[in-house]
Amino acid sequence: MPQRVSILFLLLVVACTNGREEQQPDTTNTPSENPLRLIRFDKPTSGAMFTAGESIAITLKLTDTIQPDSIVLYRNSERIKKISDLSFNLQTETGKPGTIQLNAIAWKDGRRQTASISVKLKSNTKPTSYSYRIVKAYPHDPEAYTQGLFYYNGYLYEGTGQQGASSLRKVELETGKILQSVNLSREYFGEGITILNDKIYQLTWTNGTGFVYDAATFKPINTFSYTTQGWGLTTNGNELVMSDGSNTIYFREPNGFRELRRIEVFDNNGPVKMLNELEYIDGKIYANVYLTDRIIIINPETGVVEGNIDMQGLLTTAQRTGKEDVLNGIAYDPERNRIFVTGKYWGKLFQVEFIKKK
Repeated sequence: MPQRVSILFLLLVVACTNGREEQQPDTTNTPSENPLRLIRFDKPTSGAMFTAGESIAITLKLTDTIQPDSIVLYRNSERIKKISDLSFNLQTETGKPGTIQLNAIAWKDGRRQTASISVKLKSNTKPTSYSYRIVKAYPHDPEAYTQGLFYYNGYLYEGTGQQGASSLRKVELETGKILQSVNLSREYFGEGITILNDKIYQLTWTNGTGFVYDAATFKPINTFSYTTQGWGLTTNGNELVMSDGSNTIYFREPNGFRELRRIEVFDNNGPVKMLNELEYIDGKIYANVYLTDRIIIINPETGVVEGNIDMQGLLTTAQRTGKEDVLNGIAYDPERNRIFVTGKYWGKLFQVEFIKKK
């Protein structure tokens, strides 16, 4: 009896198993659904440059003879409109340069296809040109590869770079004497610094790590991270404002360094890249343009370059030793309305006044 039961049970299991296998669909060699190709952008081409305020003529083309059921245009993920033909004029806004991502979504029988391009808008205004006047010259450590500069409570605070030689310093303005300093570990290349709420923030170049110090003691408090390179750093009094060597400036919250928003910097010729040391002065962002004698004035809301300052000849031939590197470092004393500038390995730091050219 036990043997008959076992044989009967085995037959039932096999039968049930075979039944389930027969009911499963055969998915082998099933052709995948062909991707839908309905439209493409004909004009403009991706990467094309326009002027803010200009009307952009957009033309789509059918990739086949199939007519889509509908086409909807999007600008930077915001719906513009549903179009009934293959052309559309996009009116841009004056004073608002930047990159525009254009998406056209075509629908056919419940399926959709997206065509995408991006275009750039340069500023529609020419920056005001400035020269400078030296008000006073101060001594500066010629061994300081200046990456960040900040004025706070009567003293200069300076961040220096170079692998194995990066530091954070408190400096006496009148003498250039280093009153307090801390060195970064050898693996870090120091970059921009700023002070907010009695804390010093310091970037590093390619490590993706920043440091927070107590402004009075230089005692390390915390670290933060970011995915871009670190170049310049300043503050508007509430947020940290950062550059990464591109034409993008990031606004970040001071606790955790989370990105809040960003702007793209454009003048009337196009994007202005290599934005280095930053300073916030009277509601505007001042930025060194790396490898040049140029400082630009940026509108922090729009990214428009409103001013172009020519600093050529600031360090005279007689003041040079041959070791000097580029202009870099801007600091502002809001109480006495003083602006200070210097450069990498410069033996001088200058109080300057910017003069509008006629």
